[in-house]
This record gives sequence, C-alpha cells and structure tokens, in this order.
Amino acid sequence: MGAASAFFLRKRGRSVILLERGLVGQQASGVNFGNVRRQGRYLPQLPLAHRSRAIWGQMKELLGDDAEFLVTGHVRGVYDEAQAAVVEEYAKDARGWGLDLELVGGSEFRRRFPFFGAGVICGSYSPNDGHANPRLAAPAFGRAAARAGARVIENCEVLAIDKDGEDFRMQAADGRTFRAPSALICAGAWGDKLSAAFGEPVPLTPHGPSMGVTEPVPYGIIPVVGVSSKVAHEVVYFRQVKRGNIVFGGGLRGPAYPDLKRAYVLPENLLRQLRELRRLAPELGKLQVLRTWSGIEGYMRDELPVMGPSGRISGLYYAFGFCGHGFQLGPGVGDVMAELIDTGATTTPIEPFHIQRFAASPATAQTTPRAAASATA
Repeated sequence: MGAASAFFLRKRGRSVILLERGLVGQQASGVNFGNVRRQGRYLPQLPLAHRSRAIWGQMKELLGDDAEFLVTGHVRGVYDEAQAAVVEEYAKDARGWGLDLELVGGSEFRRRFPFFGAGVICGSYSPNDGHANPRLAAPAFGRAAARAGARVIENCEVLAIDKDGEDFRMQAADGRTFRAPSALICAGAWGDKLSAAFGEPVPLTPHGPSMGVTEPVPYGIIPVVGVSSKVAHEVVYFRQVKRGNIVFGGGLRGPAYPDLKRAYVLPENLLRQLRELRRLAPELGKLQVLRTWSGIEGYMRDELPVMGPSGRISGLYYAFGFCGHGFQLGPGVGDVMAELIDTGATTTPIEPFHIQRFAASPATAQTTPRAAASATA
C-alpha cells in the first residue's frame, strides 16, 4: 500500500518521501499467497477491488514490470449443500456490485475442474481474477515511484511521528528527521501502535499465515483454487505457477510477534493443512513440500481494514490492517489514497473502513458488519 501510494502520488505531481523500516515488500506484502481475487469479499469492498483489478491489468505499462500477474480465473469449491446456498446468494448479491460469478456444478464442474476431490460438489468461478508474485509486486511499485521522483528510503525505521505545527515530523532510529504536511501510515501489523500515538487505538491482532510450496510438476492447473466454508481449517487454497510449483496456504494461522519481527508455522497447522489440500485436490498428496514460511499480518476485530483519513488529526491518513486480504487491493489502495490526499475526496467509496468506526464504543465497534471474505483467501 505504501509503495503504491508513493507511486500514484508522484503521478499526481506530489512530493513524496517513502520511509521503509527494512526493504520494500519485506513484510506481509512479499510473503503472502499472491491471490488477485475479488470473489468472496465483503460486498462494499468490491468497488475498491474492481479499481485495483484494473490497475493489475496495466502493471506492465505503468511500472515496466507485471509482477508475473496472470489472469487465470479463481474457483472456490464447496463441500455441502448448505454452503452451496450461501455461495449462490453471494453470487446474486455480488452482481449488484459489478462482479459476475459463474456457478458450476454436476458433470460440467467435473469436466472443467477435474483436479477437485470427490467431496467437492460444486463451485463458484470468477474468470477475470488471477494471481501474481508477491515478491515482485511491492518492489516494482517502489522502483517505479523512485523513477518518478519519490525519495524511497529503505532501512529507515521510524520510531515516532508527531504533528509539529502544520507539518508532521518523523523521527528515525538513525537520528534523521523528516517533515511533511501530510502523513500516510501503511505499517501493516504495526499500524495500531502508530494510530494509538495519535489517540486512535484500534483492535488489531497479529497472526502468521501458514504458507508452502511444492516441487515442480508439469503445468496444468490454471485457476487459483480455494474453498468456501465456515469451518476455518477447511479454508485452504493453492495455485500453480508457470514453473510448475504449487504454492499453497490457508487453514489455521500461527503465532506472530511484531516486536520480534517473527512469525512461525506450527507443525500441527501444516499437517492439518496438507490433509485438507489432499481432500480438496487428491493429486497434491503425491508431491513433496520444498519449503514452508509465514509472515506477520494484522487482523482487525471486524475483519475490515483501516483506510482513510484520521478522525482526529488533519493531514493524517491510514491504510493498514487488511486482515490477510490486502494483496489484490494494494494497487487500488495506493491509487485511492493518492486521490484522497491530493484532492480531499475519492471517487471510490471507503467509508466502511474509516478509523472512526472504533471511536464510539467497544460495543458499537463489535457490531460492524463482518467481511464476507472472513472464511476465504
């Protein structure tokens, strides 16, 4: 989000300093699953997802790097009739938000998606979704921002931000101080600490997803594959890259420790994940796992991000806490935040994500609608 915002702010002619504690894309931006999907999202988030999907399709022209983005389609399998009804209702509602989903069942489902296990009875298919390489996407935005004139300063940990008169002042660990009339906090799982310093605490919890990759096999599974289920450990997903490897994730999350900058894959979570992957697509059980990893993601209590202006401080903006759903949204978030900072408004509605929703009372905050994507990836 930060690198994309820097790029789009420069496209609008704004002076930009991007301060990165480590390297651009080093945290959740670079270690996530790489899903560029819209289906399964909280419906009011779809305008933002559509805006972002349009940018994904223009990455090569905009940045000179497509981050290995492929339009492969995205299919979610369903295990029982009750969840099939939920998916059908979601597809009907999503049409009003500009997303057409294809519901596929019976022999047609088996013909088109033969890799699914016998327990998968049907699925929903979004043909224009896809996947990209998260290790490439954020750095591509960072390089493009720098070429456009932004000051991109890596290995620069910000210890404190305060507002000094008309300007914000950022104090770095190495003693440097930076000033700017506006500040955008895109600190992921660390964003709550910075917002709290401005009197805007939020209920954010860090978690570590379980990710892995298999040995390469001949390329043949085109779409990104996932599960629609209310059972958390059933919600696994995978995609095959052109080199042949299967990248997978989902299931139960492990612990994450932002202060230590560490997250861990629990062996018991990995074993359950592999069982669910075999249930979803039995042929995956024949493959050797080459590597597993995790990262630190920030999850809000209502599973919706914090995005938009501060409710207390003029010139302060937030974009963090995307609850494991942020990779697809990243380019769109950057474009929207640049528009908001530059013009004071945005043509894409983001009101459900404003930090003010946590300002009333804990009871009120808990009643915020939960994201439809809470059981998807």
